[in-house]
Amino acid sequence: MEIHYFAAARAAAGTDREQVADVPATLGELLDARAAAHPGTTDAGMTLGDVFGRCTFLIDGRNSGRTDALSGAARVDVLPPFAGG
Repeated sequence: MEIHYFAAARAAAGTDREQVADVPATLGELLDARAAAHPGTTDAGMTLGDVFGRCTFLIDGRNSGRTDALSGAARVDVLPPFAGG
């Protein structure tokens, strides 16, 4: 599965995308694992876990929540709030 990070999520993760071979059952489990794997922070001092708390998530283009299943999914997009229009 490929994870794409945008804006503050990209800054906290230190990458714009990554491959995950061992895909957990739910989005929440994936987010918890990624937060633990990326202990860095943004310039504002937010961890990836902090950023996740403000994000919208898309699983294969569909708006998704922490309890949604990842079975068969190919991509997760992590979208923090964006300023502007």
